Amino acid sequence: MASKPVNRPLSPHLSIWKWGPHMTVSIAHRVTGSGMATVGSILLVAWLASAAAGEEAYGVFRGLFTTADGGLNIVGYVLGIGLTLSFFQHMASGVRHLVLDTGAGYELKRNKMGAQATFAFSILATLAFWAFLTVGK
Repeated sequence: MASKPVNRPLSPHLSIWKWGPHMTVSIAHRVTGSGMATVGSILLVAWLASAAAGEEAYGVFRGLFTTADGGLNIVGYVLGIGLTLSFFQHMASGVRHLVLDTGAGYELKRNKMGAQATFAFSILATLAFWAFLTVGK
């Protein structure tokens, strides 16, 4: 006996939704979390392996990120600033989700402002952090 097909609503497709900052923040949260875990794990293992391999191997590892006088080279700055920006973006997005979990901030205008604020905060916090680090040099 064949059953009658149930008329259920279809799941909305991405082309139906209007792209907004809240979607970007959600994707950025996942990307920054995965990126920090991956890059951090690789750097930790490489650092430990080079330290265990001896002074020469550790010097090669340090040479990848620093100049002869101990400052950062371009690779060190790119990794450092990238990880710092990822950290602050992930943290701001996490705080935003914490606020949303309380039931606040779901109004469209407030949600959009909160999403945009995470990007503004992460950029400003990264600039302030690196300005603080480089002021003494």
